[in-house]
Amino acid sequence: MRWIDLRSDTVTRPTEAMRHAMAEAVVGDDVYEEDPTVRRLEERTADLLEKEAGLFVASGTMGNLTALLTHAHRGDEIIVGHLAHTFLYEVGGSAGLGGIHAAVCQNDSEGTIPLETIADAIRDPLDVHAPITRVICLENTHNRCGGVVLSPAYVAAVARLARHKDIAVHLDGARLFNASRALGMPPTRWSEAADSVMVCLSKGLGAPVGSVLCGTREFVRAARRVRKMLGGGMRQVGILAAAGLYALDHHIERLDEDHANARLLAEGIAAIPSLSSPQAQPSPTSWTNLVYVAIDPDAVRHGAPDAALLSARLRERGVLASPIGKTGRELRMVTHLDVTTADVEQALIALRSAVEGT
Repeated sequence: MRWIDLRSDTVTRPTEAMRHAMAEAVVGDDVYEEDPTVRRLEERTADLLEKEAGLFVASGTMGNLTALLTHAHRGDEIIVGHLAHTFLYEVGGSAGLGGIHAAVCQNDSEGTIPLETIADAIRDPLDVHAPITRVICLENTHNRCGGVVLSPAYVAAVARLARHKDIAVHLDGARLFNASRALGMPPTRWSEAADSVMVCLSKGLGAPVGSVLCGTREFVRAARRVRKMLGGGMRQVGILAAAGLYALDHHIERLDEDHANARLLAEGIAAIPSLSSPQAQPSPTSWTNLVYVAIDPDAVRHGAPDAALLSARLRERGVLASPIGKTGRELRMVTHLDVTTADVEQALIALRSAVEGT
């Protein structure tokens, strides 16, 4: 069976052309900073984000953790949203490995934290009872808020507040290029406001592994030491960096296809009784490639399948989707490089059949 895998955009496989680029990569020892392909990737990504330097890391989680451990120290505090990937899905790394405290603020439906909430969360650095606020963490696009794009104006406003208080801004830009394509703006519209930015190569861009953390040369020099401490000195890693370079050259513009397929998917979901999708409605900024399926709780009480059963029925029909949250009434479906428009249409047929139990 050929699966239509909508669980995540992390499931993509490298294309034949990407595999060829990997096989042909010139490599060296990256811990000695001698891998020419890694250096090209770091410089290229930094140029795209208009930052001074970049650092290739194994994953987005490693990139975020490296940034936080570079900006903050044991006993310091970061401000983060309650639905942020950094808070929910990264194993508490900043606390467990860095002793960094988190001030958790409520995200709104647009993925933002209201400016007044952030201002209220910033500690008085002269208060001996309080940790010192070092970093404000933002996420763009915002995963748990439906893949919504944070507006450049909002990110800039947070940055102005942070700089007034001598606080760093870290942008978890795992899907920043999705945001860029969705609004038709260069990624610098967001990165220019942040002190550090992490972008993933292994999601919509389709590389098999890797992310790049960017900032000033001084920041990246310090982050390189943290990466080594975390076990991220990966030696002849140019074979992976070559996939990232290929992705940057060939897979950014095609993200538009994923966004179009996601709209098709969301609109189809909204037409199925007992189901709805926020992504079928207008967004305050823009939706991207994440589609959430909400199941009517009344329908579940009257015998409609909950998220776990619906996911199981979809699997029987060759479609993979992920139950999300604790309510049992939400699924996530993600369009990506390996999902065609025909796949989306077939997935919608399977979804309707799974709801009806036919």
